[in-house]
This record gives sequence, C-alpha cells and structure tokens, in this order.
Amino acid sequence: MHFDNAAIEFIILFIFVATLVGLLTRRLRLPYTVGLVLMGLVMGVISQPGIRFLPSTVTDLIHQAEINITPNIILGVLVTPLVFEAAVRLNWREVRRDLPLLVVLAVPGVVLTMLLVGYLFHFGTGFSLAEALVFGALISATDPVSVVALFRSIGVPRRLQLLLEGESLFNDGTAIVIFMLAVDFALGNFSSNLAVAAVQAVLGFIKTAGGGLAVGMALGWLFARLISTIDDHLIETTLTVVLAFSAYLLAERFEVSGILSVVAAGIMLGNQGQKSMSPTTTLAVNNFWDNAAFISNSIVFLLIGLEVNLAQVIYHWRPALFAIFAVLLARAVMIYGVTWFSRDIPLRWRHVLFWGGLRGALSLTLAMTLPLLLGPESGDPLKTIAFSVVLFTILVQGFSMQPLVSRLKLVQRTDIQQEYERRHARAVAARAAQNQLEQLYAQGLISHFTWESLASNMQQHTQALAEAARQVIQDNPWVGADEYEAVRRETLHAQRSAILGLLNEGVISDEIYSQVKGEIDMALSDESPNWSNLANSQRSGPPAIECLLFAVVQINDAESSIQALTHAGLSVTRLASTGGFLGRRNVTLMVGMAEAQRAEAIGLLARTCHQRTEYIATPLEGAPFPVPLTTAVTVGGATIFTLKVERYEEIL
Repeated sequence: MHFDNAAIEFIILFIFVATLVGLLTRRLRLPYTVGLVLMGLVMGVISQPGIRFLPSTVTDLIHQAEINITPNIILGVLVTPLVFEAAVRLNWREVRRDLPLLVVLAVPGVVLTMLLVGYLFHFGTGFSLAEALVFGALISATDPVSVVALFRSIGVPRRLQLLLEGESLFNDGTAIVIFMLAVDFALGNFSSNLAVAAVQAVLGFIKTAGGGLAVGMALGWLFARLISTIDDHLIETTLTVVLAFSAYLLAERFEVSGILSVVAAGIMLGNQGQKSMSPTTTLAVNNFWDNAAFISNSIVFLLIGLEVNLAQVIYHWRPALFAIFAVLLARAVMIYGVTWFSRDIPLRWRHVLFWGGLRGALSLTLAMTLPLLLGPESGDPLKTIAFSVVLFTILVQGFSMQPLVSRLKLVQRTDIQQEYERRHARAVAARAAQNQLEQLYAQGLISHFTWESLASNMQQHTQALAEAARQVIQDNPWVGADEYEAVRRETLHAQRSAILGLLNEGVISDEIYSQVKGEIDMALSDESPNWSNLANSQRSGPPAIECLLFAVVQINDAESSIQALTHAGLSVTRLASTGGFLGRRNVTLMVGMAEAQRAEAIGLLARTCHQRTEYIATPLEGAPFPVPLTTAVTVGGATIFTLKVERYEEIL
C-alpha cells in the first residue's frame, strides 16, 4: 500500500463513515455489517465518474487515493485483528466440550465445502475445474459476525453461540491454507498425476497448517510468560499487538500459515496470559482489540463498494445465482451430515447453524486477491461472483435470522418474564410522565391548581405500577437478573468516571487512582455476582449449602434448565450421563442450595423440562429375525433426587 496524504485522508474518511453507519444501524436496529455493505455499495455508486451526490472534495479524494491492495496487506493488516480478537476472547474450557465437532467442521468440513461448491460451480457455470476449486476454497469460510451479535442481544443459548463462533474462528485458517493450495493447483504448481497431486496437497496442508499452529503456540506461550512479569496495562496491551502481528509475519517468513499462527497465539494468550493480567489490563486489552476489530471489519466491508461493479454483478447474475445455490447446498450437506453424528445437537440448532453460515470479511479479502493471483481475465469474474454470494448471505440470511430464531423458539421467554417486562415498561412510562409534570410546574408553565389536581394521582399511579413490577421480581428473583447485572455494571462505570474526575482535579494521587481503579475493574471483570440474589440475602448473608439436588434431564432441556437455575442465583455443575430404557445420553445437573431454595429449584426444572412423544424402532419379540416396529414413547421431564448435607465449608 502506497501511503500519501490522499490515502491517509481516505482511511480517515472510511473510519468516519463506519462510525456514522454504526450510529445509524443502532438507531434503526439493523445488523451493523448489513449497514456497512449498503453504505459500501452507495459509496461505490457515488464514486463513479460523472456522479456528484457528495461534495467534489469527497469524490476527488476517493479517486485520488492510490491504494494498491495485495494479499499480504489484506491478510496481514485487515484479517489479523479480526482473527486475534476472536481468538483472545475464546474460552477454551467452554469450547473443549465441542472441540471434536468444531475440528470436523473446520477441517474436513471446509475441504468438503470446497469440493462440493467447486464441482457444482464447474459443471453449472463453465469455469475450469481449477478456477472453480479456487472459488470453492475462498467461499468456504464462515463469518457470522452479525448473527453472533444478534444472538448475544436476544439471549440464544450460549453453547449455540460458541458453535458458530468456534467454527468461524477455526475454519478461517483452514480456508486460507486450502485457498493457497487451490491457487497453486490452478497455476500448475502441482504434478499432473492426480495421485501425486493429492499427496502433495495433503503434505502441503499438514506442513502449512501444522507449522502455523506450532509457531503461534510457541509465541503465545512466550508472550504469556513475558506479560506475567509486567504490571503495566499500556505495555501489556502493546505486547499483545506485537504478538498478533509478529505471529503472522514470522509464520509467513517460515512459509507456513500466518492466520493459523495468529489463531493459536490468540488462544494461548487468552487462556494462559490473561490469568496473570490485572483486571485493568484485561479490560484495556479487550477494549483495544474490540476497537481494532471494529475498524478492520468496517474497512473490509466498505471496500466492497469501491471494488464491486454493479454492472458486472448484473452481467454475471446467472453464475452468481448458481454459486449461491451451490454454497447453500454444500452448507446443508456439511451441517446436517456432520452433526448427525453428534446426537446432543438439537435439530433446531442445526437449522440455525445451516442458515447462520454467512460469508464475510475473509471471503471478501481473498476474493480481492484473485485478479492479482489468477490474472484479471478469470480473477475479475470470480471476484464479482464471490461478492454476490457474500451480499446474499449478509442481506438475506442476516436479515432473516431473527425471524428464524423466533419461529424455532430458541429464546423462550416465559409468561412471568413477559409480565415483568410489561409492568416495568408501564412503571417507567408513568415515572417519565411524572417527571415531565414536575419539570413543567418548576418552570412555571402550569398553574398551581393544575399541579395539585394531577400530581397526587399521578404519584400514586406511578408507585402502584412500580410496586407491581417489584412484586414479580420478589416472587421470581431470576426474572430480573439481567437488569440487576446491567445496573451493577452501570454503577461501576459511574464510579470509574468519578475517580477519574478526582484525579484530573488533583484531589487524589496517581497511586490512589490506580489502586481504586483496579478494585473497580476487578468488579467489572467479575461476571459471577447476581444482585437479585444479593438483594434477597442482604440481611441474613449468603445461604449455606444445606442440600444437594441432582436432576437428570434430557439433552434438549439442558440449556434452558441451566439458564433458569443460574438466573435464580444457583450454582450448577453439569455432568454427562446415559440412562433409561432408551439408552440415550442425558445430562445430570448438580445444584447446591439452602433448604429454602429447593422448592424454587424444582419449580424451575418443572417449567423448563418438557415431556414429549418420540417414535423409536424396536425389535418384535419372538420373531426369528429382528422386525423393526415403530413405537411411541414419552421422554423428557426431569428426574430429581435431593440429599441433605451434614457439613458445609467454603474453601477459598
């Protein structure tokens, strides 16, 4: 990339536009990436010669910026922050349970997607097999950024979020490796003998992927040890930047996968190095990489507008439609085929995993390199078709994800939750009206007679609504858990701002500021407190463990049961088990609680564990050979055992 004043101003313009898009999409409740894509397309139109929707200085700036995009710039500068940010945040303990499934999705699954899309695209469009395989490789990686953000906002089960995030993180590196191998194949760098070429490809994949992982793990471990000896959040944050980009550059120097090196380094740092970081450093590191990923994502998606030629998209609409069909078919084969071996993945989750396989930043960045790698004659059409597929997945699949989640009832809001939200909304609205009336009276805009006739009734009405909402939380503390946590974090942020003001005014010293800020940051990084539970136990202190409850539940009910018990302030331990006459896997939940909480826990389990009728095949007794019969059986519900605890001690 050649940097001059125009290029620098161009980048600043991109960041400013991305900020405006972020504000607008939040106001309109649209997925952020959708807004970026639409804005990129608009910028692409207004930057065409002869079109003047913006001041001439802006369009001239777009035309004058000399930005030569190369594969190393795209992968090393734009993709590295995206991958490292996701890897640092990945909780290895949560992912470890589904690691075999994620590995299958990220390695054989990506290769299968490349082959299916490549062969279908080859036979349906007339592109050569080598070019079609290159296209299949670049479009094989998923990037469900907007879907994961939606899941977090509406409360989809955590494990489903991790499956989508983990697959996207791991398959990024695999997709890049097979993309470069496919490019070498297209350029004739493999043997003409098919068997020899297959062996070369496998050995090349093992060398490139394995070497990248080894380099990243070594650097991640080294930097984690180095950071553990330092207690300065600025230096530690800087070291994470050095780690991310040095992992990519060093791996590329050894001719192995730089992106997989970044993934391994990020996971190693996030799960080893952060243990020794102070809360202040952890918060600073997370905030920095959030910002870096935001900027990188914004630039990538806005670059579409300057790269996509809408006339070419329309011209290639037939191969683009066939490519979309091939991508969806390959995704369906992979998800429903691979997850069929994982019996504890509900069918509804598989539907979401299938439709949530959006394509995004990585596919776009790889597509941008095609004219440079394959030449403009074949690279430009493939790039246009790849952009069309990405646009479809983001605009169509991204927009329709929330209705799909609602239809599948993955976020089941109980009648009690809805009743609380209804009462709370009425109370807030009444309080706002009362505040407005008080403000009008204080400003002398209404008479004293009107004030006296309205104020008393309005105050009584507001208090009654607030009491009605409070009664719901008092009877069902788990309903207000999310609100309590939001209030807790807001008050902690207010404390942080207050002590910063004291420091700026010279009331406290730097040493006292750092000490108190560290205490507040520690509370911010602690996700375990539940204020609804603390409110109930404020006078009597936390309840001792007086009994253990064991609940055997079906796989399909496990997530909702754990969520309900956790929101009620109970600590749940999940144990895998198998039992019953069906011999199916189920889940045993172990919950420690006070005797007074037992009835509440049993009630929560009764509401979240549903009985259902299923049909199974059973052999006919007495037959000379097994004759399958379809039998209806009732499964579900919860089998509950409780044990009294004679002695309870807390070990710190």
